[in-house]
Amino acid sequence: MAKKLSSLAALGGLVYSTDGGRHCPDCSQPADACICARQSVPSGDGVARVRRETKGRGGKTVTTISGVPLAEAALRELATALKKRCGCGGSLKDGVIEIQGEHVELLLGELHKRGFKAVKSGG
Repeated sequence: MAKKLSSLAALGGLVYSTDGGRHCPDCSQPADACICARQSVPSGDGVARVRRETKGRGGKTVTTISGVPLAEAALRELATALKKRCGCGGSLKDGVIEIQGEHVELLLGELHKRGFKAVKSGG
């Protein structure tokens, strides 16, 4: 058995290992450190949807922007610029930009000015 394993290892290196867990088939990195997902643009129709939400936030109003066709790094930069424009805080969670407060009209105008197709979603 040891002779067979050493001959397989000599042919191509490591035969099988569970040290790193699952690996991305494209970049060969562990699933946690995969760089493919961060660089890819999310699929969708390319329309940014801006809506006002209060549900599950203790009554606080938050404006969310979803569906922006940008990679994660560019989306993070856009979120920072929009927070500065509104003069308030916010975050980026799972590809959705959250801006504290009700800024739907301001954000729609800003997104149109930056060349995005944006629509008001919800009521």
